[in-house]
Amino acid sequence: MPKGNGKPIPQVQVDKKISSGLMDTLMNRFQKNMERHEGISWAEVEAKLASNKEAQASLNAMEVTGGEPDVIGYDKSTDSYIFCDCSEQTPERRSICYDELGEEMRNKKGVFPGGNAMGLAKAMGIELLTEDEYYKLQKLGEFDTKTSSWLKTPEDVRKLGGAIYGDRRYDRIFIYHNGAESFYSARGFRGILKV
Repeated sequence: MPKGNGKPIPQVQVDKKISSGLMDTLMNRFQKNMERHEGISWAEVEAKLASNKEAQASLNAMEVTGGEPDVIGYDKSTDSYIFCDCSEQTPERRSICYDELGEEMRNKKGVFPGGNAMGLAKAMGIELLTEDEYYKLQKLGEFDTKTSSWLKTPEDVRKLGGAIYGDRRYDRIFIYHNGAESFYSARGFRGILKV
């Protein structure tokens, strides 16, 4: 197993196999958290998911990596429901750099992270939250009170070597920056999926 700062770093795996209980898990979470999706019925969401195996695989990958995906809205312009990782703390896909370039920089130094957020999101068929999406999520609850989540970084920031992340501390939402090659055991990423 690769090591970072002398400690083993678990490699995050993406499993595309759909668990048999996925729909029940999603339905139960949906019903327990109605404040996240007022005016949306589970029957409508389930109908969209029923024939969409790709979306099911993505949601399963979110679920098995600790994301606890749930519906947080509806996009009328694309007629799609918006799922997001709603785990209280950032999902278990942690100790990862922002993107492949950042990960390569670390690997060249002999320090091996557990992957990179952009690559894992792509493999899972999801997107990282933007800064605006992160603010909207935080209006639905208190997330990342002990952790932080990489966010989709504007190209001008990334070209200069940086990447942004968000967290919640002191009852405020903070958006800050790090080098894209940095990784921490308490930082992962939250994904978003439109179905």
